[in-house]
Amino acid sequence: MRIIVDHLTRMRPGHICVAGVDVSSGQHIRPVLRGGLTIDLLARNGGPFDLADLVDLGMVEYCGQAPETEDFSFDQRAARCVRHIPPAHFWGLLQRVARTSLAQIFGPALRPFRRGCVVDLNAGEASLGCLIPADPPRLYVNDYGKIRAIITDGTFTADLSVTDLRLCDTNHRTPKFALVERVGSEMRGGGSVVLSVGLARPWRHPGDTVERHWLQVNNIHLEDEAVWGLQ
Repeated sequence: MRIIVDHLTRMRPGHICVAGVDVSSGQHIRPVLRGGLTIDLLARNGGPFDLADLVDLGMVEYCGQAPETEDFSFDQRAARCVRHIPPAHFWGLLQRVARTSLAQIFGPALRPFRRGCVVDLNAGEASLGCLIPADPPRLYVNDYGKIRAIITDGTFTADLSVTDLRLCDTNHRTPKFALVERVGSEMRGGGSVVLSVGLARPWRHPGDTVERHWLQVNNIHLEDEAVWGLQ
């Protein structure tokens, strides 16, 4: 299976999440490993994964369940980067797979909750997609040092966690403040934006009673700079 990577997400320190578009089906695929993917698999560390990379995963086996219907296990020893996709071609891909509403991506199971959006456990049609927002997102760092974005598709308006690997230092915690400001400024300037959006693994919010899948912004893609790499 070959995918073009359009989701590259920071997880707990030392770990990442990767997803991409299957070149055969046009569907989103998330390669998974027991214990999770580590930063050793990043291109900057000699691995096969970076945004806009065409990656051959080798043989895969489906292991998904709602809402994480995109999950396929793979052998990391077989995965290899075939080539880097030129920015204009990558932007074209994003435009083809993107939708203009969150409901089109996640289905009716997605609902507003607190300041964000959630899907209940074992529900939903998908956990990954790309969104063309109705208005420029507002990117900011909150008082706790967390990167957030206020986004809207015209129906849902939500204040979401941003897990774009490129916006944090290598410890996966410290925001790159100058880069956050630059990307936010470019979005405020009115340029075209596509957001890679996804549902986080189950998590119980403090004060809540159960775990839920919370919507987050996985990556920010800008037309004028469709491939801005790890810095």
